[in-house]
Amino acid sequence: MNYQLILNIAQIVLAVLLIAAIMLQARGTGLGAAFGGGGNVFRTKRGAEKKLHQMTIVLAILFFGVALANALV
Repeated sequence: MNYQLILNIAQIVLAVLLIAAIMLQARGTGLGAAFGGGGNVFRTKRGAEKKLHQMTIVLAILFFGVALANALV
């Protein structure tokens, strides 16, 4: 079996899923908040927003692992 092909396909699928997960997350207040603008109150993630955040982290870790394995094969 051609492991290089399997790893390439897995990496493409994970990349698309990771992009979709990042795009689905709620948008922040913009670049102005990074430089001291906006007095936003800290809020915790709940429900679907929390699951999406956790899924994004898992997808990023899997993508990194597959990319590393792809580089070593």
